[in-house]
Order: sequence, then structure tokens, then C-alpha cells
Amino acid sequence: MLERVRARLYALARRLRRLERRELDSFGRWLEHTGNLVHLSVLVFVPLLIAAVTWVANVAGPISFLLFPPLASGTYTLFADPEGKYATPTKFVGGMTVGALCGWLALELTTTAGLDGGGVSASGAALGIFFTGACTWALDLEEPTAFSTALLVLVTGNAQFAYVLGIVVSSSFVAAAFVLWRDRFYEQRARFLYQTTSGDDHVLVPMGDGEESVARFAASIAGAHDAGKVVLFDVVDEDAVGREDGADEDSGDEATTPAERAATDVGRRLESLASDLEAAYDVPCEVVVAADGGASAGLVLRTARQENCDLIVTPYGERESGGLSSFITGLFDSEIDVIAFRSNGTSRRRWRDSLVAVRGAGDTARAMLDFAIRVAESDRTISVCTCIDSESRRRAAESTLADLVDAFSGRFETHVVTAAVEDYLSRVAPRYDVVFVGSSTDRSAASRFVSPPTFQKLSDLEADVAIVHRGRRR
Repeated sequence: MLERVRARLYALARRLRRLERRELDSFGRWLEHTGNLVHLSVLVFVPLLIAAVTWVANVAGPISFLLFPPLASGTYTLFADPEGKYATPTKFVGGMTVGALCGWLALELTTTAGLDGGGVSASGAALGIFFTGACTWALDLEEPTAFSTALLVLVTGNAQFAYVLGIVVSSSFVAAAFVLWRDRFYEQRARFLYQTTSGDDHVLVPMGDGEESVARFAASIAGAHDAGKVVLFDVVDEDAVGREDGADEDSGDEATTPAERAATDVGRRLESLASDLEAAYDVPCEVVVAADGGASAGLVLRTARQENCDLIVTPYGERESGGLSSFITGLFDSEIDVIAFRSNGTSRRRWRDSLVAVRGAGDTARAMLDFAIRVAESDRTISVCTCIDSESRRRAAESTLADLVDAFSGRFETHVVTAAVEDYLSRVAPRYDVVFVGSSTDRSAASRFVSPPTFQKLSDLEADVAIVHRGRRR
């Protein structure tokens, strides 16, 4: 009885751990989206920074609460649009300071001229806004918060100097925190958040006859990271070998079985290719040969897990009736990333020019871009494109591509095209060595039925095609 209870408790604990891992992985993928990261940063850092400024103000001495409204709105503007035209420390601090100084100057002039009247001076407000507009325009410091500080300084009484000083100190503190966050985290988010940039180093390649180009493509991906490794995997079908070599079994040679001789031949072929890959791509290569009834998705996945591989690069395969082969779909239904590689028969050794076709800025798009960067030479420009069906979507598409490439280091060119994706890729494919497209496995079955995956429309493309699938995290 006690053993059964203990076993149930252990099973419940394992389930909870799996649920926790899935939830954490889902949160990580949600956070990979730039928009989600920015919104979360706003929710976290803006309140913390305002709280820090408030605490310092309370400790250092009385500072008018009127500095906090423009400071809060300016801080939000910085973190909500870290690449925007207002997101520079000079413009943030300078604009708020110039606005406060202009408002102070306008107040002094109207007081000297006897135009202040009762309450808040209308003349001072008009002059403050005029001076602020002229000065920020001339100094290229135009920002909305400058006009806020210009008006708020009018109601500070005799504390104008303290108000201006508070603006300078508090805005400088916020700007320093923003620059630290942007330079050390936001612009490095690919390294911290995107899984492919820190993984997909150990690559398993299911081999077959004439699949050398697939192995070379895998080696070019793995070789881009210091921890990279390629595992060449092949299967010897014992039943088929036994039938083919049945006549030789009567020859008296009992030193080895037909399956062992076949495995030795396959191993030698793979070892020769592995040596070539190590020399050409400077990446360690291993060879694994299994004796089984034939290559299957389950066997390949088990081998990948045993060899600690987090990426599988496999030759592309289709059913006779169309659609992906059961082997490819079996690989796609796992937690391991997969690239189905289709060569156009040119047997390339290097892929210098790459085109990445994306629908958005999700994790599959980031994985494709990371792989394209790996296989390309450091001085080559990576092309990234998206196709739209209406010009009204152009601005949103351009913003999406900007968010996608901004997180990576390298040289990029982006294209937003009003055309069907298959037509555009067919037209430009001859300019590129490889085209990266998504597997569309992140879409619903209904969506794939209405709009078939892009790679199914690219059978005659004049370039190699890499179909990228992101593993289903368990």
C-alpha cells in the first residue's frame, strides 16, 4: 500500500515537473517576440525607475512632484520604442532640460515685463512653448516631454532652479539605466533569449546514397559555433543484406556475417566523408551505423537523443501521392529542431548567398535567419523577404522585418513584396544559393488546408531549399 502511494506521488511530481518545463518553455517563446519583450520591459522597468527616482527625491530633499509626470511619460517612450527617434539619451535629457529652461526664461521675461497677471501667466505659457519649439528644433531635441516641462515649470513658484536641477538629475539617471538595458540586453537578446543562437550545435545527418550535399550543409551550420559537432548516421538493413548475400553464406567464410560486412563498408564510406568535412569546415565529425530493419523516424530520433544532438538535417522526401514523407513528418513530431534540405542538384560545398522568406518575426523566422547567418560568409549580405497581398500592409511588414533582423549581428537587406510568395521566389531564386522557408507546422491544420505550406509550391526552384522546423517542446 505504501509503495503504491509513493509511486503515485513520484508520478505526480514528474508530471508537475514536465508541466513546469512546458510552461517555462512557452513563456520563453512568448518572450522571444520583440513586442512582448518591450511590453514586459515597460511593465517592469518604468515603475522601478520612477520608484527609484521618488526614493532619491525623498531622501535628498524636497523636489516638486511636478517633475514626475513628464519623467514617467518620457521613460515610457524610451522603453516602449527603444529604436525610435526619441530613444536617445541626448534627446531625452536635453529635450526635457531645454524645455524646463525655456519655461523658466519665459516666466522671468513675463515677470520682468509685468505681464504675469494673476495665477499662471498665459503670456509665459505662450512664450515658453514658443521658445521650446524654437530651441528644440534648432538643437534637434524635439520631443513631447520638452513641452510638458516648459509648462510645468510655470507652476513651481519660487523653486524653478530646483525643478530644472531635478529634471537634469532624474532624466540622466533614467537615461543611463535605459542605455544599460538597451546595449547589454535588448540589442543582445538573440544571444540571451533565442534558443537557436545558443543551441543547434550538435547536428545529426541521416545519410543515404548521394546525400553528401546534405552533410556539407549540416557541417556549415555546425561549424559556425565552437561547440559544433556533426554526427553522420546510417542504417544497415539486416534482412535485405541477408537476402542479397544468401548465396555467399555457403562459401565457408564465417569470420563476419553479411550484415557486419555491409556495416563495415558503410562505416568506411562515412568515415571518409567525415574526414573530408572536418578538413573543409573545421568541425568534429562522428559516425554512427545501426543495424536495423531500415531507417525510420523513431530510430533517427532515438539516435539523436543518445548522441545529444539538438538539430537534425535530413534529405527532403515526399510521398508518391504528394506531401511530406512519413519519415519527415515523424521527425517533425518531436522536440528536436529539423531542417529538411532539398538540393537542386548542383552539389554545392558553400552557400554564400542566402534568402530567408518569412511570414512574421516568430521563433521559426529567427531560426531560419540564424541558420542563414551560419552558412553564409561573414562579409556576405543576408536577404530577408516577406510577401504581402495589399499595399496597406507594407508599413507593418517593414516593421516586422526590422524587428527580426535588429536582434542579429551581420549585414542584411530586407524586401517587402506585393506578390505571391511562390512567384517572387521563383523569380529571384537564381540569385541565391539557398532559400530558407518555414515548415508551417506552427500553423493550424485548417490554415494549412486553406493556404498550403510555401515549400510545397517550390518544386522547381533554381536554388537549394532548406525547410526549417522548430521542435515541439515537451
